Order: sequence, then structure tokens, then C-alpha cells
Amino acid sequence: MSSTAFGDQLRVEPPTPVGQIRPRLDSVDLLRGLVMVLMALDHVRDFFTELRFNPTDLSQTNPPLFFTRWVTHFCAPTFVFLAGTGAFLYGSRGRSRNELAGFLVTRGLWLVVLEFTVIRLGWSFELSYASLLWVQVIWVIGVSMVVLAGLVYLPLPAIAAFGLLMIATHNLFDGVTPQSLGGWGPLWMVLHSQGPVALPGGGTLFVVYSLIPWIGVMAAGYAFGSLLLRPTEERRRLLVRLGLALTAAFVVLRALNVYGDPFPWSPQHTGVLTVLSFLNTTKYPPSLAFLLMTLGPAIASLVWFERLSGPVARFLIVFGRVPLFYYVLHVFLIHAVALALGVMAGFPPSTFLKPFFLNPPPGWGYGMPVVYALWVGVVLALYPVCHWYAGLKARRRDAWLSYL
Repeated sequence: MSSTAFGDQLRVEPPTPVGQIRPRLDSVDLLRGLVMVLMALDHVRDFFTELRFNPTDLSQTNPPLFFTRWVTHFCAPTFVFLAGTGAFLYGSRGRSRNELAGFLVTRGLWLVVLEFTVIRLGWSFELSYASLLWVQVIWVIGVSMVVLAGLVYLPLPAIAAFGLLMIATHNLFDGVTPQSLGGWGPLWMVLHSQGPVALPGGGTLFVVYSLIPWIGVMAAGYAFGSLLLRPTEERRRLLVRLGLALTAAFVVLRALNVYGDPFPWSPQHTGVLTVLSFLNTTKYPPSLAFLLMTLGPAIASLVWFERLSGPVARFLIVFGRVPLFYYVLHVFLIHAVALALGVMAGFPPSTFLKPFFLNPPPGWGYGMPVVYALWVGVVLALYPVCHWYAGLKARRRDAWLSYL
């Protein structure tokens, strides 16, 4: 596609006049709600599984367990991508670039604060900061928003090019390790690796989500937002083509097995395991293949979600309209249920007043049927309060509601 054509694809409709509010896109909320519900499955599994191996370890896993983990791979990419899309749509509702940038900086910093305080407390149930700290998806969204606050002053095609270039090329640096950079190693760990960083004065920061290429994913999502403002038929046509093109690119790139993921797939002793190997792409940090595999179907699904209605759609839309509120609550609820069941099973309460899932006590955990049942219970328990909060946000325009 020529640069002129690319720029035309990203043209922006005139801003909505101040005082007029664009209606929410239910398809975006529905997709976001779906991935939030799937995310809870992964976290319930973390807290309650009796298994002590990685579900994607082909030497030990089985297809049901593998896909229980694999389906949750769609969560983080979609969540980060749609955060960028949401920022674009927020700015399209009659706000200036300065207003949008100010919102992104304040919300981004707020998310970083939440990651190190409230969300950390939910995961650990301990107040002490003397031991392990870690940074996950909320932190990476927060930092990416701060970066996006600067990017919004660029032309939209330039923002798209920045995001796509970071996504497409970051695997060129897979061979660079923190250990090879000496004193710059901790910075590289934060930017493009996963692992522990020693903190001054003691303690450890464990980087789960590095910044690259997530910053690029959010930038690409921001540029993508312009497509959602197109007329209905044009928008649907573009989304289907884009989603299928990205999915096809994943299949081709993964089949070539040359670039796009630090861990090539390989033939296994059964056809099923070979398929699992093909799908077993790298999440930390997310490889180009991983992002194509997840974002392609997610984008294409928006067209179907536009036509979806009924109780299931309305159920998911509720969670999609209050994603951060849901995220914070679900971590606390899952951990609280683990504490209660653990005490009922005879474990001392202190066992669960720490991030015990990193090293579960002997005898703790349940099979996958119980894990799935607990997941359903957590989601259903959170629905009433999320429905209430979504209604509150719809009725009121208090500034603080934009931050939770």
C-alpha cells in the first residue's frame, strides 16, 4: 500500500462538536468484556490449580489444559490495543490534543500507582514492600499511556508507523540479553525482557510485562480507532480485511519459522502436539507472531460483535464498560476465595497472606473442573457490582469516574 493510500485509510472524521457525545461502540465494549472474563480464567487457574507445570509445556500438557491457557493469550494484547483505541475515541469526542494528552498522562500515572499499591495488595495480601515487587499489565498500560500522550501530537499515520515498526522489528533484538549489557542490563530488563531487577536498598522488582512492544501495541490501537468512525459498511469491510490479513500473516510467518518468535515451532510425535507447537508463541515479551495470532482474530471479531445482541452480549458489555474496576475487584475476590477455601481445608491463614501461587504449599489445588467452576462463580459474583458501576458511569460525568 502506498503512503498516500495508507494515510487515506487513517483519515479522521471532523471532531464531534463540543457538547455532542458520540455513542459508545458496543462491539468494542463486548470484545473488551469477553477478554476480561477470559482473563479471570487464567488468574483463577493461577490461584487454584493443582498442577505444578506450565500448561504450554508440550512435554507435560494435554490439549484441554493447553487451550485453557492459550485462549487467555488474547486478553493482554486486546486489552492494551483497545486501551489505545479508547484513547482515540475519547479524543474524538470534541477534545483538544492538549486535553487528550493531559488525560493520558494523569490516567497513565494513576495506573502505575495502582499497580504498585492496590493491585499489588490484591495479588499478595501483604503490606510489606521488603520482598518481591512485580509489574504486570496495568503498569504497562499506564506507561504506554504516558508515551502516547506525547505521540498524539504527531499525524495519525506517523503514530501508526511508530506502533507497527515497534511491533514488527522488536524481535530483531531477541539476542540481546540484560547480562550482555552490564550496568544497562536492568534498563533492558524493563524495556524488552522478563525477570528480576535488584532494587537499591534491597528487594527485587520482577518485570512480568516489559515495555516493548506493548507501547507499540497501544500506539497501533490508537491509530486503529480512526477506522471505527467510518460508515458502517466501509468499517466492517475494513475490519474483516485487516483482521484476516493479520491472521494470514501469522500463519505464513509462523510456517516459515525464520523470524517473528524467539522459539521456532517443531514437528512433534503426534499431529495434535505439532499444532500446539505451532500455536505456542511467546508472550513475554509478546513476539510478532504472538501479536498477529491474537490481534488478527480480535479485530475481525468486532464485525461479528456489531451484529451480536441478546443476554450474553449484554452480560459481556457490562464488564467491557468498567474494565479497570472489574480487574481490581477480581484479583481481590479470587485471592479472598483462595484464603477461605485454604483455611477450610486446614491450611494456616498465613499461607495465603502472601503471593502463595508463586510457590503453592504441598497439597494445595484442585483439578480443572473445579477451576472452571470457580471461574464461573467469580464472574457471576462480580456481575451485579459491575452492572451497578457501569450504570453509575453512564448516568454521571464526574471526572473521577474516568479513572476507575
